[in-house]
Amino acid sequence: MLMGAMVLGGLAYWAKIQFGINPPVKNPLDNKTTLPLEKLSLPEGFRIDIFASDIENARSMCLSPGNTLFVGTRSSGKVYALRDEDGDFYAEKKYIIYSGGKMPNGVAFKDGDLYVAEVSRILKFEDIESHLDNPGKPLIVYDKFPTEEHHGWKYIAFGPDGKLYVPVGAPCNICESKDSIYASITRMDVDGNHLEIVQRGIRNTVGFTWHPDNGQLWFTDNGRDMMGDDIPNCELNHAPKDHLFFGFPYCHQGDLLDPEFGKGRDCKNYTKPVAKLGPHTAPLGIQYYRNTAFPESFNNKFYIARHGSWNRTEKIGYDVLLVDADKDGKISSVNPFITGWLSADKSDVWGRPVDLELYSDGSLLISDDFANCIYRVSKK
Repeated sequence: MLMGAMVLGGLAYWAKIQFGINPPVKNPLDNKTTLPLEKLSLPEGFRIDIFASDIENARSMCLSPGNTLFVGTRSSGKVYALRDEDGDFYAEKKYIIYSGGKMPNGVAFKDGDLYVAEVSRILKFEDIESHLDNPGKPLIVYDKFPTEEHHGWKYIAFGPDGKLYVPVGAPCNICESKDSIYASITRMDVDGNHLEIVQRGIRNTVGFTWHPDNGQLWFTDNGRDMMGDDIPNCELNHAPKDHLFFGFPYCHQGDLLDPEFGKGRDCKNYTKPVAKLGPHTAPLGIQYYRNTAFPESFNNKFYIARHGSWNRTEKIGYDVLLVDADKDGKISSVNPFITGWLSADKSDVWGRPVDLELYSDGSLLISDDFANCIYRVSKK
């Protein structure tokens, strides 16, 4: 889907709705902090509130069946555990269960244990919820991933097969590596054994999920830099089977050969993205939403957090998209769901959405590593 079509579709979409606006919400943990939630625009019937405040560099999230929200970080080296004990949808309990980590961005929960992904290793905190205030030293599940920090931070999740999926980003803006582990998505058993490469040709994915109807993998991918403001597009990809190749570093956005590494290549030989998500928009977290807490027109859809451009002349992204797609990868529409972290004149940024997580009541949680908080989107 072309970006122009997406923009036109978004304009038509917003012409039909009004915005749900809430007054500024003060941070209960710091009276000096006020987040301007009134600047955010949502479809009619929705509201956005603060679920957790003062979460330094909040990045990837996972929710336990016991309603503990775990939050990884990239720059702060911490992993948080958050709990709403009194049921007011604000996490008044905050635990730092790990600190001093090397980009502990990825978090995943399985069978009572918390898994944390650093740059080169996977850690495990056993039976974590029984001792949030004293988690102890984690076990090392796997420690043989590359040590390069360039695209070294990781999003992790357990797939329908019960295995842990771990991406390994390209160690560069654009390069061709002899080691096939780079620019890939890998998976392993819960004990760290039987590591294998599942998908290849992926520059840097920091968000993926599986469609609940057929268990097929969907993931975002961040396009390369230094080809100008308008190319290449970042991508939404669909993998109906294992062992596909998605083009990097030879072909970008499904139809654009790289000026250096694409010589003599043909984009037709690689798996194309199912949607182009805009140039340098940095799509990260992706969540398939299936819950009757949202109106039907917002149910059974993908939600994608676009972190926003970092070096584009005119900023772009800084929003959450709503993607209507069938289980086989056919895209019906891509529209904005939340905007306003970027000012209308594109000059001011006050928030950058990162990851999305479905909360137990059907609301949608969104992490923000710039505003250092977790938002909660719910129906009014």
